Amino acid sequence: MQRIWPHLLLCLAEATAMVLAARGLLHYFQLESYQFRGYFKTVSRQWRKAWLPGLILGIGFAVCCVPVILLGKGSYPPPAFIMLAAVQALLGFLLYRQAVKTPQKKKFVMTARMKRLYAVLALVCAGAVGLNIWIAVRRCGLAMEDPSGAWEACLWYIRPSLFLPLLTALAGLIAWPIERLIFRLYFRDAEKKLLENPRLIRIGITGSYGKTSTKFILAEILGQKYNVLATPASFNTPMGVTRIIRERLSPSHQVFIGEMGARHVGEIKELSHLVHPQIGILTAVGPQHLDTFKTVERIEKTKYELIDALPQDGLAVFLHDGGIVSKLYEKTEKPKMLAGRENADAWATDISVSPSGSHFTLHLLGWEPFPCETVLLGRHNIGNILAACCVAKHLGLNREQIKRGIQQLKPVEHRLQLLKTAGGVTVIDDAFNTNPTSSKEALAVLSSFPGRRVIVTPGMVELGPEEEKFNEEFGRAMAECVDVAVLVGKKHTAPIRAGLEATGFPTEHIHTAAGLDEAIRIVNGILRPGDVVMYENDLPDHYSES
Repeated sequence: MQRIWPHLLLCLAEATAMVLAARGLLHYFQLESYQFRGYFKTVSRQWRKAWLPGLILGIGFAVCCVPVILLGKGSYPPPAFIMLAAVQALLGFLLYRQAVKTPQKKKFVMTARMKRLYAVLALVCAGAVGLNIWIAVRRCGLAMEDPSGAWEACLWYIRPSLFLPLLTALAGLIAWPIERLIFRLYFRDAEKKLLENPRLIRIGITGSYGKTSTKFILAEILGQKYNVLATPASFNTPMGVTRIIRERLSPSHQVFIGEMGARHVGEIKELSHLVHPQIGILTAVGPQHLDTFKTVERIEKTKYELIDALPQDGLAVFLHDGGIVSKLYEKTEKPKMLAGRENADAWATDISVSPSGSHFTLHLLGWEPFPCETVLLGRHNIGNILAACCVAKHLGLNREQIKRGIQQLKPVEHRLQLLKTAGGVTVIDDAFNTNPTSSKEALAVLSSFPGRRVIVTPGMVELGPEEEKFNEEFGRAMAECVDVAVLVGKKHTAPIRAGLEATGFPTEHIHTAAGLDEAIRIVNGILRPGDVVMYENDLPDHYSES
């Protein structure tokens, strides 16, 4: 026992250090919604940040072993093992602190699921380190009198930390069946709670883009008559919607609006099994998340899962686009409404869009038209309003309630949100995300503002093989309506720069920053009163090049 306890101490210290050093890797896992494919793509994209903590632990241990082995000459007293264990634990703590202090756009959240993953990771690391130490002891002996054996043992000791990203994935794989079981229990509980109130009106909203804005618009308008619960922010995954239902739905609610997002075929179907929507809104189908969907046809199939889930006496609402959504409207045989096309169920005329908002005349089929106004920016938001008005009319709201709801609409955070600064500079915050369609809308909004126009953007992501093409087109379109472009990330924005330069855009007005902080410093150095700056998209931490 006297000989084995130093090795057990090393095992405990090494495993603890690895768990602490894995903080950044666990954050990647969380950012990718615990999806293994996304996690490995992030590890590949951020390979330096992913593999460096384990490498530092290994090198740190090896460096400390050098004087111990050289001076020990076959005799290694317990203090030497205690020193090695303390150094490893300290290195792990320092790596953990560095990960915590690193600025994060989307904060690491210590959820119950993450706590369970930490526990499993601790067992995996302890098992990996213990196995390697056992092999070292078997090959070199407990005392390791031979210095060459001590060097070999050192290599076995540091080996597990070098594979820290893989061990983190293994912990996720082991925890996956447990998480699925827990999720199914929560899922059934939320489903039961939704269906307990037979008078509750259940609405689902999906689309490649526009679903979050439409959700908040609909909640505000329906709130003029009903007590509405809508999923907050971008809670649109099965676990997120489940959590909101379990924690916030009460018997007093009359309407539940669930936003439904997806990255894979079948995910909207799963959400529909939870919500059991009676009304479904399809806002758009386009090239979003092509990295996982691969084709627009698969996106179309997935989004239509919501319409398929509606009962035969339900209502399907489509936002006219003259393309895929309009085609899906035509093929749908369930009760349906179409918004955005003249003489459909809802359309707008006399549209006036300005930096202060929009004015338009609202037409609802069978009603006299009436004027409306909103502070929301962009013509696309009028389309979102029209889709919401179809549902409002169907649910019995009158003209005054609809008009008042539209007038009370507020910008959704980070979605064409207008911000005034003390220095006379106008800021348009559209940093939530961007895609080929929304980027065009954003540029149209920016072009409506007077003064010098500045854009800060890292471009678009998750568009698969088409990503470079879309970003180059984005650069070409940008050249027509901006005066200064600040690109975030040299590698990722290279196609945008190429698109700008292809139009003859002055290269001296193109600035490239490694990260958002540097981009902000560049912007602050060139802005003057009367300028307008738009922040278009903000890449999450696992896409950052800085």
